[in-house]
Amino acid sequence: MSPTRPAAPFLDAIQRSILVFDGAMGSLLYERGVFVTQNFEQLNVARPELVKKVHADYLAAGANVIETNTFGANRFRLERYGLVDEVRRFNLAGARIAREVAGADAYVAGSIGPTGLVPGVAARDDLTAASATFAEQAGALAEGGADLLALETFRHLDEIKLAIEAAREAAPGLPILASMTFDTNGAVADGSEPERVAQTLRDWGISLLGVNCGDGPQLSLAMAERMAAAGLPLCVQPNAGLPRTVDGRLLYMATPEYFDVFARRMIQAGATMIGGCCGTTPEHVKWIAKSARMLRGTAARDDVWPAARPRISIDTPAGIEPTPLAERSPLAAKIAAGKFVVSVEVNPAPGLDPEGALSAAKMLIDSGVDVVNVADGPRATARMTNLAFCSLLLQRYGIEPILHVCGRDRNLIGQMAHLLGAHAIGIKNLVVITGDPPKVGDYPEATAVYDLDSIGLLHMASTMNRGLDPAGKPIPGGKTSFLLATGLEPGAPDLDKEVARLERKRAAGADIIMTQPVFHQDLLEKVLRRIEHLEMPVLVGVLPLVSYKNAEFLHNEVPGMQIPEEIRERMRKVPAGPEARKEGVKIAREMLFSVRDRVQGAYLMPPLGKYELALEVLDGLKAS
Repeated sequence: MSPTRPAAPFLDAIQRSILVFDGAMGSLLYERGVFVTQNFEQLNVARPELVKKVHADYLAAGANVIETNTFGANRFRLERYGLVDEVRRFNLAGARIAREVAGADAYVAGSIGPTGLVPGVAARDDLTAASATFAEQAGALAEGGADLLALETFRHLDEIKLAIEAAREAAPGLPILASMTFDTNGAVADGSEPERVAQTLRDWGISLLGVNCGDGPQLSLAMAERMAAAGLPLCVQPNAGLPRTVDGRLLYMATPEYFDVFARRMIQAGATMIGGCCGTTPEHVKWIAKSARMLRGTAARDDVWPAARPRISIDTPAGIEPTPLAERSPLAAKIAAGKFVVSVEVNPAPGLDPEGALSAAKMLIDSGVDVVNVADGPRATARMTNLAFCSLLLQRYGIEPILHVCGRDRNLIGQMAHLLGAHAIGIKNLVVITGDPPKVGDYPEATAVYDLDSIGLLHMASTMNRGLDPAGKPIPGGKTSFLLATGLEPGAPDLDKEVARLERKRAAGADIIMTQPVFHQDLLEKVLRRIEHLEMPVLVGVLPLVSYKNAEFLHNEVPGMQIPEEIRERMRKVPAGPEARKEGVKIAREMLFSVRDRVQGAYLMPPLGKYELALEVLDGLKAS
């Protein structure tokens, strides 16, 4: 009887969705009490239940692909333990264990690692033996039920070529993932850089390209970005940083939340397969899987596995006809009438006193700003809830706010209560976002919820606008009338994916777009042309720079932010202080005034609470 497998072939699945690979095997076995003096691959026959438990834990964490415990099951590595004759036995057992655990719920990647030989130094007979042992591994892994072969952690192109040729001959029906490891200088052992490595592997006819291990997520991301141009499906599996010795044990220090941030960046860089290597655990994979669901959805889909877990639909909900856009709020009425609108972000300072932010909001409204934007725990820092601050704006000054709602801090029930409460006190404008993970803020030990990403939140809010709760039951008392805004990153590394995600947001109920900051007209024009078919009003993000250091930080450290070299050079040429702020305002005005007739509004984000800079940028805008 043939083993149970997923319904769709692996190469079909990666065309449909992002696949999440598992994490480390060896370092996890070590953490679970297996001494490094023991051969880990021997556990496939000596302690199969332990290997099964590792696979099962990764599957439960959200992995779509689990790798066999066969990385070192070649004759050269096994010879060190007196197990040179066990190549076939260990590989076959490893594949069968993984296949049994994965069933129809995940794919099995047959792991093949390097021999330790150095081509160019190794004797010809050793290279011949290496080819033979790679073939023996590949054949046994295929027989045991692998869906693909993962040649991983290779540093020598000559050696991985041997492995590719041997695997292709021994298992001709299986796709081959060729994954290389780079040193800190961004090169493999022969000095080849990522672009050449990717092109060479592609020329050798592999199906899938990868980068794994290395010095952690930062290096893997940088290498992946440079390999993406080869056009092959890309797999990125970094380790959890460099290990440190703590109380006599080697521990990897990169946290699961840290992997959440980099998983998103890896996907945006073009990865269709993401996972972990040394030091990563089921908890790391859990966070990676969350990121994959947010950005594109994992392979937990009905067309891949019939028994896939439920997910929130974004089909148009039934229920009451929603309130016409022009009647939802004063801001919505202006947008429906085609008026140019201006929003400025104002956030309460940490602590108990909101007076400074309230006074700033009143000053902005008195100066002609239409609405005030209030973020939802921006940069994952703790401060007064934005719902309370928006309530104060309404009560104290009658100021119309836009409430940011993010998926980080509230579960589905909490989000429902949050939106009902906002509507009840008169808050009708929402900006729906996924939200920064806690790791980037002041409280990295805090947990994140992410029951819903921005698409799920938009769907829930638009369903409420039709008088239904997330379960499809009528809301007592009628319906909400939210104006729903969504975000867009004009500088996203993969604009195709960003536009595709925006299309899903539109289908989920988004009414208008508020972009990340844009610093030059050409980029915005390019993006506007790409999204014309959506026919959505756009408020362009504007952030006046305050210094050259500020510009460099935003360009290099903030995902989705692109500041052209000529803009950074302009900021570099002026001294820090008033002159730099003046130049930053000038740059912002040039961009905003140049696109005034192509967008329906501006969304200003004054840096460091310098609200007067927003007014300087806006001076004369509505009169022009």
